[in-house]
Amino acid sequence: MFTLAEVASLNDIQPTYRILKPWWDVFMDYLAVVMLMVAIFAGTMQLTKDQVVCLPVLQSTVNSKAQPSASGKADFTTVETTTGQGEEASMRTVSFGSAPTVTPDIPLSRATSSQYQPTESGQELKKEQKDSSGRKTNLDFQQYVFINQMCYHLALPWYSKYFPYLVLIHTIILIVSSNFWFKYPKTCSKIEHFVSILGKCFESPWTTKALSETACEDSEENKQRLTGAQSLPKYVSTSSDEGSPSASTPMITKSGFKFSADKPMIEVPSVTILDKKDGEQAKALFEKVRKFRAHVEDSDLIYKLYVGQTVIKTVKFIFILCYTANFVNTISFEHICNPKVEHLIGYTQFECTHNMAYMLKKLLISYISLICVYGFICLYTLFWLFRIPLKEYSFEKVREESSFSDIPDVKNDFAFLLHMVDQYDQLYSKRFGVFLSEVSENKLREISLNHEWTFEKLRQHVSRNAQDKQELHLFMLSGVPDAVFDLTDLEVLKLELIPEAKIPAKISQMTNLQELHLCHCPAKVEQTAFSFLRDHLRCLHVKFTDVAEIPAWVYLLKTLRELYLIGNLNSENNKMIGLDSLRELRHLKILHVKSNLTKIPPNITDVAPHLTKLVIHNDGTKLVVLNSLKKMTNVAELELQNCELERIPHAIFSLSNLQELDLKSNSIRTIEEIISFQHLKRLTCLKLWHNKIVSIPSSITHIKNLESLYLSNNKLESLPAAVFSLQKLRCLDVSYNSIALIPVEIGLLQNLQHFHITGNKVDVLPKQLFKCVKLRTLCLGQNCITSIPDKVSQLLQLTHLELKGNCLDRLPATLGQCQLLRKNGLVVEDHLFDALPPEVKEVLNQDTSIPFANGI
Repeated sequence: MFTLAEVASLNDIQPTYRILKPWWDVFMDYLAVVMLMVAIFAGTMQLTKDQVVCLPVLQSTVNSKAQPSASGKADFTTVETTTGQGEEASMRTVSFGSAPTVTPDIPLSRATSSQYQPTESGQELKKEQKDSSGRKTNLDFQQYVFINQMCYHLALPWYSKYFPYLVLIHTIILIVSSNFWFKYPKTCSKIEHFVSILGKCFESPWTTKALSETACEDSEENKQRLTGAQSLPKYVSTSSDEGSPSASTPMITKSGFKFSADKPMIEVPSVTILDKKDGEQAKALFEKVRKFRAHVEDSDLIYKLYVGQTVIKTVKFIFILCYTANFVNTISFEHICNPKVEHLIGYTQFECTHNMAYMLKKLLISYISLICVYGFICLYTLFWLFRIPLKEYSFEKVREESSFSDIPDVKNDFAFLLHMVDQYDQLYSKRFGVFLSEVSENKLREISLNHEWTFEKLRQHVSRNAQDKQELHLFMLSGVPDAVFDLTDLEVLKLELIPEAKIPAKISQMTNLQELHLCHCPAKVEQTAFSFLRDHLRCLHVKFTDVAEIPAWVYLLKTLRELYLIGNLNSENNKMIGLDSLRELRHLKILHVKSNLTKIPPNITDVAPHLTKLVIHNDGTKLVVLNSLKKMTNVAELELQNCELERIPHAIFSLSNLQELDLKSNSIRTIEEIISFQHLKRLTCLKLWHNKIVSIPSSITHIKNLESLYLSNNKLESLPAAVFSLQKLRCLDVSYNSIALIPVEIGLLQNLQHFHITGNKVDVLPKQLFKCVKLRTLCLGQNCITSIPDKVSQLLQLTHLELKGNCLDRLPATLGQCQLLRKNGLVVEDHLFDALPPEVKEVLNQDTSIPFANGI
């Protein structure tokens, strides 16, 4: 027999799982315990007191009327045996033999007394006969024991004998069914993980802080406290999320707002600080919840298992109720037994009594009542399971009661577990939802970020860029630290790979900020911050992957002068360059687009009248439609790089104000259209480098005002004399071609200051080259030059001379007469420099205060 402790271990679920046991499961567990107690009580009673007593039914018709009283008397005065075994039966037999009031063998002795003479007196015999009244049965004690045992198994209904064991088995099955989903290998790990995470989320200090801040976020008292907090110390690290109802939106649509630079509005959020250790634990919880959700939402095994075990319990209830109800009436006190052992005892029928019948019947009725209650609860559970879609869970109420409007709905097993938790306490789900919200996670990151990036640490990262401006570059942070906006002298701010960048009103303190870089950083701004940027920002760089990442407020910066867009702008998204159009950028002067355009976006023409510089850098995608260029009448600088152009676009010839044209890295083979440049009276710089040009037409002479000509990295084999008729030419770059001869006409370029012919096939330098006395940069490297004429001394303004990669044996000593040439401006092999006379080397090694400039 099981002990209560052993059976109770089947229902030993960890206390932490109680949050997943709704009231009906708890109630059914208690009912199972009560049924278990009924089984154990009935079993104990049956082992100790289960008795069947039988007497023979006499067949004499004469004594039939007296039989009931005689048999009734004999039942309680003559035989009292049990179905017990071993020692108990023998003990009862012994006590029976010693009892003076029980005389089972008197009738038998009286039947045989006629063979002997009585030894006692007549009075004693009469007295004995008078006291020994009753029916003789011719049965001794051992025969009664035998009959009682046989009739226990033959006459007693099986349900009376096995009722305690059936109740125990049924109860164990119900207990196992109730807790199977906690023990099944495929589900127990998920449940254990869920309970662990749920408990940590419930107790996390971040949960309490997030919900408490949400509760007071919209209160008037809190707003008053925030507006009065402007007197806080300047370098206090605070959170920038509170105090602005639109902080989570790219743009704020309030109208009638005016920005005042004299009295900037500083919105100071709550200064409550979260412990650093708690913050790290909270961040770990966010990651655990994210992974757990991805793991559990892909299946509904837990839901199906719970439904299955509930159906099993319901079927079990119906089965127990059906067959048990039929056996209630079979349990009775009296039973007729026909053991068919007449050859042993001489009787065929016995009437037996079962002294446990009354108790068993009461226990059975109690058990049926418990089963009925249990079954009704199972039916209610099924109703609850199928009444609402438990594989879907919405945090709608939590979203309404908090500022975390982005808490996502969940499904499958994740949703079912949350529904089960709601039956225990809905506060668990509410607190758990905090860790499903990206807004909540971002707030936590901001708090942790402000702990790490203090004002002093940010100050150490400020540097001077090439334009000698104070610059701060923040890379791959979770957000923008609040202390950044305390760097009031900062001029350039670069934000790179910061997915949740928010620009608060505090940016209005940075009155020196003029340049902002957003590299894969779709920043969101508050209304006050936008007003400040609209009035102060002059240069904006936006690098993106998809055009949708460009913040909408970018197109509303009315005072913006320079805009750099770098990212994917395919043909389908070209129209999106002008979100709300670029026409609002009235002061835009420079537009730089580095992308994969097939045509110039029409929206660019909205700002065309104001543009002075347009740069389009393609990734090799062919730029086909260029008619929009005709509208850009004020463009002075135009760059069309890597656009797969095969000829100079005719639309360019309409740009009367064009001063500089750069067609680098295209596929231009011929430039016969260059004659049309004579209409561009202001064109001074022409860059046709990194193309496939094989010759320069003589019509180039018509570009009278040309000052710089770049033809490097082409396929030129010669320089026509027409090039040297450009008297205003100051810079000529024909590096990395196949030119073998420098024409003597080069001496006509009296204004030439920079001449580059590196990487060609030149072997002789004409003396006329040294008539260009204004030369400051002369690059002759990687050619076949064997000697440098002594007339190089005529280049008194020479500051940079490149000779490395030639066939020189020596350098002329007259290099020392080039007054501005120094060793750092002389690019030549070391052995050639060492071969120079000492006095020449001494002159070249002298320090000079004249800055190096090559004009390129």
